[in-house]
Amino acid sequence: MENKIRVQKILADCGIASRRKAEEMIAAGEVKVNGKIVQIGDKADPRRDKITVRGRRVEPVREAVYIMLNKPRGYITTMSDEMDRKCVAELVSEIPERVYPVGRLDRESEGLLLMTNDGAFANAMMHPSMHVPKTYRVTVRPSVTEDQLTQMAVGIEIEGRKTAPADVKVLSQEPGRVVLEMILREGRNREIRKMCEAVGLEVARLRRIAIGPVKLGMLQPGQWRRLTGEEVKRLSAAAKQEKGRGESDASGEPYQGRRRPRGNSARRSGGRR
Repeated sequence: MENKIRVQKILADCGIASRRKAEEMIAAGEVKVNGKIVQIGDKADPRRDKITVRGRRVEPVREAVYIMLNKPRGYITTMSDEMDRKCVAELVSEIPERVYPVGRLDRESEGLLLMTNDGAFANAMMHPSMHVPKTYRVTVRPSVTEDQLTQMAVGIEIEGRKTAPADVKVLSQEPGRVVLEMILREGRNREIRKMCEAVGLEVARLRRIAIGPVKLGMLQPGQWRRLTGEEVKRLSAAAKQEKGRGESDASGEPYQGRRRPRGNSARRSGGRR
């Protein structure tokens, strides 16, 4: 029976790199199967063939591991750093399996970060077509207006491209400080910070509190826990559901239940869909 799989998929499934990055490694001649440099599209049997990347053997995933980490401020979302900065690998060093981050939070952001050794799961969570919603609690200064809320809800042009509509609402407000809840369905680099900067707001604190249906809860900063089987199923189901919505949206049909903010509704509902 044919058990061979494209090498770039094997590398992605083993958590070595995304498929696109794996293809770049292959094109650069960094990947070998049984001592022979492979080409993009070549296949291998991950259980029988010896696959190496830059001389290091790729070990197949024996048991899928899924965890959530409450990333503190000051840590970068990577497993190693040439500049010797603190990275999230230090916080999960006791896990025997090799896990890696699913997506990222920037150095000064905190909160829920998924980590896994399941490449297919990671790809489903990160792929642009999936649109898995991510919920953030954002503290901004000095205050916020209805116009600023509406701009962020309907989308702002950043670096030549408009952001996708977001759900934005005020959770609390006091002189010089406002706490917002923001739900995004795309993963552009530092998107919330750039959105706030574009409308004249300073981000004092940014914390991710949920990905899809899975919430951070009472997990303390720097601590991690394994996801339950039910949480993994719900996240995978959310990715499939949102992919379907994204495909409908791309074809010109609106998301089901989408409501754009009108007038003062931005403060109350943030343009909830």
